[in-house]
Amino acid sequence: MQGFNKGFIYFICLVSAMGGLLFGYDWVVIGGAKPFYELYFGIADSVSDQGLAMTIALIGCMIGACTCGWLADKIGRKMLLIVSAVIFLVSAIMTGAFNTFGAFLVARFFGGIGIGIASGLSPMYIAEVSPSEIRGKLVSLNQMTIVLGILAAQIVNWQIAEPIPVDYTPADIAASWNGQMAWRWMFWAAAFPAAVFLLLAFFIPESPRWQALKSEKLKTNNEALSSSLRRAAVNTLERIGGQTYAEREMQAIAATHADVAKQAGLATLFSKPFHRVLFLGIVIAVFQQWCGTNVIFNYAQEIFQSAGYSVGDVLFNIVITGVANVLFTLIAIYTVDKLGRRKLMLIGAGGLCLIYATLGCCYYMQITGFFMIVLVVAAIACYAMTLGPCTWVLISELFPNRVRAVAVATCTFCLWVGSSTLTYTFPMLNKSLGSYGTFWIYSLVCLCGFLFFMRRLPETKGKSLEQLEKELVS
Repeated sequence: MQGFNKGFIYFICLVSAMGGLLFGYDWVVIGGAKPFYELYFGIADSVSDQGLAMTIALIGCMIGACTCGWLADKIGRKMLLIVSAVIFLVSAIMTGAFNTFGAFLVARFFGGIGIGIASGLSPMYIAEVSPSEIRGKLVSLNQMTIVLGILAAQIVNWQIAEPIPVDYTPADIAASWNGQMAWRWMFWAAAFPAAVFLLLAFFIPESPRWQALKSEKLKTNNEALSSSLRRAAVNTLERIGGQTYAEREMQAIAATHADVAKQAGLATLFSKPFHRVLFLGIVIAVFQQWCGTNVIFNYAQEIFQSAGYSVGDVLFNIVITGVANVLFTLIAIYTVDKLGRRKLMLIGAGGLCLIYATLGCCYYMQITGFFMIVLVVAAIACYAMTLGPCTWVLISELFPNRVRAVAVATCTFCLWVGSSTLTYTFPMLNKSLGSYGTFWIYSLVCLCGFLFFMRRLPETKGKSLEQLEKELVS
């Protein structure tokens, strides 16, 4: 990073990555609040209402992901970061404040929109302000903040909930401080980082890439505004890397503008030459969710209680899974370019297949205790260092330049659809098939994924995008 303003670069990237932090927190906090708000709203015996409470935010995610690209181009990256911070702040306050199940669902839905926006916007902004020499490292910062947000939610849930006596009935829990207020504070806690995110977002610059492209589009209609935007872009780039760097980047942005104007839309993406690679990208995105690991975060209560733990012990065990998630994500950052994407995806699918098969057998034989925690942590670790990060790397590499933006958006939308169906169906599968049957199904899905990747997934490590286009699009 010699010659770059490291302090400024890390500041603006960390502020943007707070969207990832809130994404991770809001996505997982509901798991710790679940045993308490279900009793408060009287839905503890309704698997459909339980699934709806867990899934409604994911529906918002799909809407947020679909509109993120259009809004980011329309109002700018910085303004949309501010909008997402406002959504996170309002949703956190309202989710804990409402006293009816319907209003609670509305608040969770808007929180999901914030998650959907942040999932695409934060890495987009970081990529556009980062020097190419360190772009991969800085974009990976967003993935790290997501898992840190997950861990923060798990720790907050564990610390807020008061110990529950073993002789407490559901009615006792519902009437206790946990049942009345603890679950509210679990959601309210997100308001503090959301407020910090909102405040700091005003102090970061707009994406110089967006400003330069917007300047180019306004050149014929509003020369004054066009010049102002161009000067602002140059000033930001000079602050990042100096005058020479700014000139080089502005030339590259100008050259890219012609290619952007030629970029294709959905009609081209779904045309014959791209069928194979689009199908591959969608399978990778959906499999990241259907492999089943994310239900451990959202439904940890049922999983650990089925393994013989009390609610208080469950919250501590969930924290252990969060620590494993962070540690093995760090390992992934340092191995994805060494071992390769294909090998890690195969390790992830095959490893989860074996872990889930073993976990199902343990549930079937009613094995409880520490060994069950080991298996759950092993599943989280396997996912965190393989399928979790590699999915995002692959869907950003597989597609040709002219359809990459629309292709990645399509795959991201399919990923959230997969997440919604996984989250909604888990309570029903768990009730009808039992924990052992549910995890055996996930094991079968992982086996299918392993066989598919073995046959269809190419290795992308060390290959140029143009080389990949020749191999995958004919």
